[in-house]
Amino acid sequence: MAASRAAGAAGPPDAVARRVDRVRRLAELLDSSLRVPGLGVRVGLDPLLGLLPVAGDLAAAALSLLVVVEAYRLGADRRTLARMLVNVGVDAGAGSVPVLGDAVDVAWKTNERNADLLERAVVADA
Repeated sequence: MAASRAAGAAGPPDAVARRVDRVRRLAELLDSSLRVPGLGVRVGLDPLLGLLPVAGDLAAAALSLLVVVEAYRLGADRRTLARMLVNVGVDAGAGSVPVLGDAVDVAWKTNERNADLLERAVVADA
């Protein structure tokens, strides 16, 4: 089922590669686009949005779900999608705890994990 959906939904290999690359760029923007001077740690918009109580965490979760939606459109199997949703849930759940949520955002890098899962799922289907 996943392979037939992937073949119909994904399209030609170069189009799939472009879409996966776009997901990868979004993940990097959300998780590691900025280097913290002096610490050598990379952060993105996700932990910065998390500094805004409730609204920031909701916005970050919505952006993280874009990665999952694109994985679905590319035909990722249910197990991969479930793992991606668990990653987003951990990030969103931890994000509701002040300070701890921001630390989890910096360390967990949900979107990059999900981009890795998507790449493995798409390559496996190709």
